Amino acid sequence: MKKLLPIFIILLLITGDLFAQGGRKQTPVYALPFREVSGVVKDTADNTIIGASITLTSKQDTLRAITNSDGVFVIKNVKQAVFVMTVTELGYRTSTRKYLNNDAVKRIVLEPIILHSSSIMMGDVKINGTPSIVYKTDTIEYRATDYKVHENATVDELLKKMEGFEVGSDGSVTHQGQSIVKARLNGKDYAGGDVAQAIQNLPADIVEKIQVVDDYGDQAARTGIKDGDPQKVLNITTKADRSVGTTGRLTGQYGSDDRYNAQIFVQRINANQQLGVIANLRNTVNGVASTGVAGGATNGGGGGTGVGAGAGRGNGSAGTTKSGQPSFNYRDQWGKKIQVTANYTYNFRDNNSYNNSYGVNHTSIGPNNFTNNNTAQNNSTGHALTFQMEITPDSADFIQISPSFNYASSLSSSNSDQDNINNYTTGFQHNVNMGLNATTNTTPTFGTIVFYQHLFKKPHRNASVQVSVNRTNTDNNSDKNNTITYYVDSTENSRISDSVSHYKTYRSSINTTYRTSVTYVEPFNLVQQLEFNGQMRHSVYDNTSVTDTVLANGDNYELPYRGNSSDYSFTETRLTLNYRFNGVKFNWSLGATAVPSELSGTKVNPLTGENVPTEHSYFKLIPVFRFAYQWSRTERFTLSYSGSNNEPSFTQIQPFTDISNKQHYYIGNPDLDPAFSNSITAQYNNYLANSKVNFSFGINATYVGQGITQNDVLVPLPPTVNKKGDTVRTNRTDTYYINLDGAHAYVGRYNISKQLDDRKYNLSLNGNITYNYGVGMSNNTLYHSTNWRFDERFGPRISPTDDIEINPYIGYDVSRSFTTLPTYGTTNPSNIVKTTSLAVDGRMYFFKTWQINYSITKSYVAGLGDLSTNPLVINAGFEKEFFQKKNLILTFNAFDLLHQNNFIQQTLTTNSITNTQSNSLSRYFLVGLRLNLQKWSGSPTRNGKKMQRRGDGSFIY
Repeated sequence: MKKLLPIFIILLLITGDLFAQGGRKQTPVYALPFREVSGVVKDTADNTIIGASITLTSKQDTLRAITNSDGVFVIKNVKQAVFVMTVTELGYRTSTRKYLNNDAVKRIVLEPIILHSSSIMMGDVKINGTPSIVYKTDTIEYRATDYKVHENATVDELLKKMEGFEVGSDGSVTHQGQSIVKARLNGKDYAGGDVAQAIQNLPADIVEKIQVVDDYGDQAARTGIKDGDPQKVLNITTKADRSVGTTGRLTGQYGSDDRYNAQIFVQRINANQQLGVIANLRNTVNGVASTGVAGGATNGGGGGTGVGAGAGRGNGSAGTTKSGQPSFNYRDQWGKKIQVTANYTYNFRDNNSYNNSYGVNHTSIGPNNFTNNNTAQNNSTGHALTFQMEITPDSADFIQISPSFNYASSLSSSNSDQDNINNYTTGFQHNVNMGLNATTNTTPTFGTIVFYQHLFKKPHRNASVQVSVNRTNTDNNSDKNNTITYYVDSTENSRISDSVSHYKTYRSSINTTYRTSVTYVEPFNLVQQLEFNGQMRHSVYDNTSVTDTVLANGDNYELPYRGNSSDYSFTETRLTLNYRFNGVKFNWSLGATAVPSELSGTKVNPLTGENVPTEHSYFKLIPVFRFAYQWSRTERFTLSYSGSNNEPSFTQIQPFTDISNKQHYYIGNPDLDPAFSNSITAQYNNYLANSKVNFSFGINATYVGQGITQNDVLVPLPPTVNKKGDTVRTNRTDTYYINLDGAHAYVGRYNISKQLDDRKYNLSLNGNITYNYGVGMSNNTLYHSTNWRFDERFGPRISPTDDIEINPYIGYDVSRSFTTLPTYGTTNPSNIVKTTSLAVDGRMYFFKTWQINYSITKSYVAGLGDLSTNPLVINAGFEKEFFQKKNLILTFNAFDLLHQNNFIQQTLTTNSITNTQSNSLSRYFLVGLRLNLQKWSGSPTRNGKKMQRRGDGSFIY
């Protein structure tokens, strides 16, 4: 009887089901004529594979596709649900598998296809397994697990181990000589994109991959149509088993001279969900050097047309700084169709500084030699709020809405004492300008970007539109109280006269910019397509400036002739038609961009009080060219050309002379053309996986046609004679604007890295060679200036055991500047600055829970005259870990033990040299505690299965 009971129950269920079917109408299920098949291709280490060839075959189909930069493929219009999928990629064994699917399903998403590596010879390189570095189309990818860091380390320590990265103590990051400007976590901006916040707080042990992305913007990322030059973005992807959990870090330190440092970091992660708080409060010192940042040169334009070809080294203003920056980040997946990201940051900064500088401004009638002592107090606050919502209503449509708000305010005051000795051919001058200046500034900014994309049934065919509005309202008020004393000779023994001026200026500037961009891609086949990109930018400006003079009794009196008021707009349209070929090994684009533009408006002539209209139209045809060849996942070459207009400002084309400043007249040029920059960039990368050698070489050449430059003409004013009978000579500066051809620059960068003995030894050689040629005019005399710079750095990273890290460093930086501006009728001699930097930093662990850290930098600077110094900066400290997880750490740090942090910064322009020495109170110590907390609960799942991921680390819902 017991054996019959189960059979009886089954019969009852079947009978009930038959009665139920008879009692209601059944909906028949029909086979679909077409379906979409998609999936992702990965290797055995769970890394996505770009460029893999996909072939789908059945009785009615033979379709092909190629995986994109995320390793994803999509095949549309598949006629049968039963098919065979073949996947091939160089360096991997071919995968062939038969799939049996329901023919009534519209979209079939396959399980990840895993390719196993094979041993294939590529030239002299034998690739076995997945390499540590992979070069994709616009992405360089590092596998984090190949780089060993100590327990409780943060991402900045991980980056220091990776080839091509240089990390500053302030959290700044350069990769192969180029600055990283934004940070992301799993594909989305993290902490507002703040690089330092991301790398100094996120723990290294949660990282699966580090990616350096050439970012052309959200629209380009979706459509594939690139415009302009990219930004370097750091994307941090988390490990799958570190994608659900919470991590935190608490730090509290206090020290001498009321120094303190408090930080809190808490981050909750659950797949695409993120919720975090980061905050810090500090009273520290500017200017405490890190390895290799002593003295150097910054290149730029100035009075002539130049191309910024160099990178600055050294410290700017120094002193004590009180700062705080709490921030909040939020990201969530609202169902399958909506994803939101939000960030709010508040910051304040109170800085006081003292700088001593000297230099020379070259003119065609002689040099102006100056020395300047400046004491400044700068207080600033800011709010930044960003929000982004992404809506995917179906597989063919995508909507992104991104409003933002920023508010910045500042209050600054400075007391300066500048001594000017002018050996002009028009007459010797010596004046001392003592000034007390105060400025307040507020700038609220509102912006919104709306983006929509539609994917058509035909593969790769898509269209998009992006609309944005941005409004900035700036109020700037300044109070300048200056006293100029004139002397007979180069000493201050014989005074001629004094000149006192006290002005208050109130400025208001409103800028509203509207931008619309439309793209369309028409594919010829899977590898060839025609791209169209149309953009229009319309910017409206409303500027007002009112100046009062302050009388001796304190009363204010408006000076109408010093007022400045203008209303104008600039409209630029860019129409690009481009052909693109996407092959397995190489891809290239060729096209042209037409750029018509118009600048128009009115400006008040302060001499007559009349509104004077101005209108100017321009047109430029710019070629488009990009080429990339990829031998393998570890070797690639890219070549690209870009061109851009730089329109003149309204002041530069005003049809009258602006005499609002009696000591400085501005003469507009209505016939001024926009400057046009031509830039060619080439990059070669090669990672020899088995040898653990990485080569990266890059070069950029830039030429500026019709560069906009100013011709400053010194106009001697009639001399005056004081009561003593001494003659007082003064000048007025008249500025004219002209176009000059010929400015060009070349920048070469390289990085060579070699890992030895399972990465215990990392040899890294970095450098750049730059040449900058600028053209200009001074006192109606044409001249040119040149600057050569060689900056070479060798920095081994040595870890013979897990408990010892030694990082020696040697850097050599030489800069030679030259100008043809005459001085006393002879050619001005060249200026050469040489800086040799020797440094070592590291740490040593002992007794399992103790650590000693140190940083020693010695710099030898030559060529800066009296300000040349050879500082030796020593920082040191120790840490003691507690508990089984070693997550409570007692810290002690001492900075600038010898009190020699007095580096020099040299700034070069086409007609001037300025050397600045910053004096900072940088010797102090801190003692405190740091607590690290982490708790993880495994990999994200959905419907009982592990969630798939895109190449940027985001999870697919």
